[in-house]
Amino acid sequence: MAPITHQDVDRLNPNRSTAYRAAIVGTGFMGRVHSRAVHVAGGRVVGIVGSSVERATTALPEMYSEQVFRSLDEALESPDVDVVHVCTPNNLHESAVLAAIEAGKHVVCEKPLSVSAESAAVMTAAARRAERVATVPFVYRFHPMVREAREKVRRGEVGTVFLAHGGYLQDWLLRPTDDNWRVDPHVGGPTRAFGDIGSHWCDLLEFVTGDRIARVSAQASTVNEHRGDGDPRQVATEDIVVVQFATVAGVIGSFVISQVSAGRKNRLLLEISGSKSSLAFDQENSEFLWWGGRDRSSILVRDPETLSPPAACYARVPSGHPQGYQDCFDSFVADTRSAVGGGWPDGLPTFDDGLRAARVAEAVVASARQHTWVEVGG
Repeated sequence: MAPITHQDVDRLNPNRSTAYRAAIVGTGFMGRVHSRAVHVAGGRVVGIVGSSVERATTALPEMYSEQVFRSLDEALESPDVDVVHVCTPNNLHESAVLAAIEAGKHVVCEKPLSVSAESAAVMTAAARRAERVATVPFVYRFHPMVREAREKVRRGEVGTVFLAHGGYLQDWLLRPTDDNWRVDPHVGGPTRAFGDIGSHWCDLLEFVTGDRIARVSAQASTVNEHRGDGDPRQVATEDIVVVQFATVAGVIGSFVISQVSAGRKNRLLLEISGSKSSLAFDQENSEFLWWGGRDRSSILVRDPETLSPPAACYARVPSGHPQGYQDCFDSFVADTRSAVGGGWPDGLPTFDDGLRAARVAEAVVASARQHTWVEVGG
């Protein structure tokens, strides 16, 4: 039997008729996640760009890629590339994105979109002027049970929302010997824990409720003031952030962001309380949604037979067959492909959402520094 080609995939699935030919810039963990998602969405990884040709060549077999580009310029000059996925350290996002847009490419850029709100605004404006699809992987939006929570809020089943709380906890930087480029503010930006994962929590809150954070009061703490083996260096970015907030609609709440909470690998928890019911989503138990009422509480299961249509369409397998993070990424890239083809799936996160996250982050940093409430710009 002959192997199935990209043309066969497009013919068999009319929703994939739009060519999606991608270059992946960055060959680390996120670059590999992106490349797999492109492959699953029926696209092609035309080529990859690494920090060196040698590193890219080593990564080639794991990234579904057809070739190694020797530089970003070579990738942008290729007529076979439609979309550029930027998966580099944060300080390189702006230059890579602007170059890709200038070359007429669509762009997917890892979050945080950039190291400052000003830079993120420049990138967003450039994509808008060029009329390019420009998306940011706030992928937790693509959990079916997050979509179900959003639909319950939209349909009024929660009532008037008045409280939201939760957090995002990890432990991968618990020890002083744990280190990463994200710790360095010159590479990762002035906020690390919040910029890296706190932005996900805020995006999820605003996505589910349809409301926006208006002002924040934040505290930040650096638990490990020195990091590294042998010759530890001074740390200038935070390990923990605790934030109180109020939204435009008057919802109040708080959340905790930590990359030093032992035993918590990737716990993103959002709970919303309203006049009729409450909802809680825990990313480490993403097959379920807790739905609480005055008279009865229940656990809703990710079952495409019982979910609302906007949630069921992201349930890729039957109930009892768990979905996870990579499935969310696969759905995000599939929806980006639809946008490139002229459609616009509901809830697709764009550079506007990346800019929004940068403005919230800027307010959180300012509040923690000034020890006062700060309004969120924009």
